[in-house]
Amino acid sequence: MHNGIFYLRICVIYLVISISTGSAVAFFLWGLDQIIKCHWQNPWLLYGLPFFGLLSALLYRCFDQRAERGSALVFQESRQPSLGVPGAMTPLVLIGTFLTHLGGGSAGREGTAVQMGGSLASVIAKRFGVQSQQLGPFLKAGIAAGFGAVFGTPVAGAIFSLEVSTRGKLNLVATIPCLVCAILSDQVTTWWGVEHTPFAVPSLSNGALSGSLTAATAYVLLSQVVLASCLFGMASGLFVRITHWISNLAKYWISIDWLRPVVGGVVLIALALFIDGADYLGLGVSSNPEALNSVTISSCFVAGGATHYSWILKLLFTAITVGTAFKGGEVTPLFFIGAALGNSLGILLGAPVDLMAALGLLAVFASATKTPFASTVLGIELFATDASGVWLVGFLIYTATACFIASAINGKQTIYGRANEEQEGRSGSNEV
Repeated sequence: MHNGIFYLRICVIYLVISISTGSAVAFFLWGLDQIIKCHWQNPWLLYGLPFFGLLSALLYRCFDQRAERGSALVFQESRQPSLGVPGAMTPLVLIGTFLTHLGGGSAGREGTAVQMGGSLASVIAKRFGVQSQQLGPFLKAGIAAGFGAVFGTPVAGAIFSLEVSTRGKLNLVATIPCLVCAILSDQVTTWWGVEHTPFAVPSLSNGALSGSLTAATAYVLLSQVVLASCLFGMASGLFVRITHWISNLAKYWISIDWLRPVVGGVVLIALALFIDGADYLGLGVSSNPEALNSVTISSCFVAGGATHYSWILKLLFTAITVGTAFKGGEVTPLFFIGAALGNSLGILLGAPVDLMAALGLLAVFASATKTPFASTVLGIELFATDASGVWLVGFLIYTATACFIASAINGKQTIYGRANEEQEGRSGSNEV
């Protein structure tokens, strides 16, 4: 009887985490869409970016400075639960991300969703009487729910949570609650009427490649994928290192923490004006309807949809934004960087541009987060839903090749930091 009540309570906790995270992500995606449209309609808001960064930093200082550690804190607590994740993280990262995008900062949305999922999971589990030292499984489920809901990729969300939280040590017991929460959270987001951005690889859906590939051309394409994967890994490593360098430089030269986003905002304004870089501000998923021929993630799947330097410009804008403590995430900009680089490599190597853009999107993300398994599954959930059976197998091979090679090329550096992981490894681990 007591065991039945115990398991029922656990199931209720996971259910509440799923519903709460899915609803929070739905509100976040809806609000982010409104904020981005507001920036498009009022481009002068770019000049308010330093003020928006200052306001975000002061909010963290006033309400909960521990929450400012963001995703790194969520992942650390999921590995080694101690105090849990503060409940204030959810509203703070939500408001902070809105402020970043209102001014046009080059940030994403994954970090916000993951932090909200982890924060809500921590608060909900504690409300049900779970001790702080036992929060690990619930935080992993919250991470999976946030990631799965924000991209509409629940299976990848579950694997992502476990790859990051357990350093790739996947196990069935931990996988089941993460997968269930990710699926339920994604469904809740859909029930709220939120639609995810569709990505399409025409070569997959129309069967053009599968019908034209011979054994010889397939090997040529695989060799092109291997070469491109090495470059994707190098680009990812460049992004991680530049971002960390800017962050360390800002901390060294600007001792007052709330002034760092102010300086970063000024630098972003100057850079945007100097190179006419409106395409590299903001999320980068879609473009202002009034701006013709803009470079976006979607445009990168078409030959001529990006320039050969688009990826490095997006990398620079994002590194400055994230490195000077603006809130948001790095994953969607990483998608942009990878897709734009894939676009250029597809043209230079004579490979299908849409395929190389898709592989770049996935591989750069995989490399920067050290999540090749999750990224491979992400490719199936994002791109291959309409693919024929024969080409789906080929796409899976190319995707896995790109993600694992790029991840290996980048070494141990990730956007979530290397030092924290090594420190945790030295201090021991009580992973669930």
